[in-house]
Amino acid sequence: MSNHHQHIFKIVTAGLLIAIGIIIPLFSPLQLVIEPASYTLGVHVPIFIAMFISPKVAIGVALGTTLGFFLRGLPITIVLRAASHIFYAGIGAYYLSKVDKFNLGFVKLRAFSLAMALIHAVAETAAVLGFYIATGFPANQGALWVFGFIGLGTIIHSMVDFEIANIIRLPLQKQRHFRQISQP
Repeated sequence: MSNHHQHIFKIVTAGLLIAIGIIIPLFSPLQLVIEPASYTLGVHVPIFIAMFISPKVAIGVALGTTLGFFLRGLPITIVLRAASHIFYAGIGAYYLSKVDKFNLGFVKLRAFSLAMALIHAVAETAAVLGFYIATGFPANQGALWVFGFIGLGTIIHSMVDFEIANIIRLPLQKQRHFRQISQP
C-alpha cells in the first residue's frame, strides 16, 4: 500500500471510529448518568483502538467522540469530561508509537491500561473540579463526591472499556492494512 493510500485508509479508519464513538453515547442502552458522572459501556473503545494507530488519529477520535456527548444534550460537565479524553488518548498513543505495540504481553497491556485509566481519571476529575470551582459547587456535590464518582468510577470504567477494545483490536491487528496504518 502506497503512502498516499495509507494516509487515506488512516483518515477513513479515524472517521469510522469517530462515527462509532458518536453513536455509542447517542443510542447505547447501557448507560448510567448521575451528573457529573456518566458511564456508558464501550464509549472509550474507539479511542483505545485509535491509540494503536497513531497519536493524531487518537486525538482526532477523542475530539470527534466528544461531539457525541454534546449532540446527546448531556450536561456540560459530562461534555467536558469527554473532551478531557484528548489527554490520555494523546499520551497513550504517543507511548504506543514508541514501543512494539503488537507484541505487548498480558502484564504490560494491563499496566498500560491502568496507567491510562489513572491519567484518564485525573483529567476527568480536573475538568469537573475546574468547572465547579469556576461556577460554584452544587449543594449536593462536594469534592469527595467528585473524586469518588469521577476518579474511582473512571478508573474502573476505563479499564473495562480497554478490555473490550483489546478483544476487538486483537483480530484487527492481524489485518495487513491495520498493521500498515499503525506503523510510525
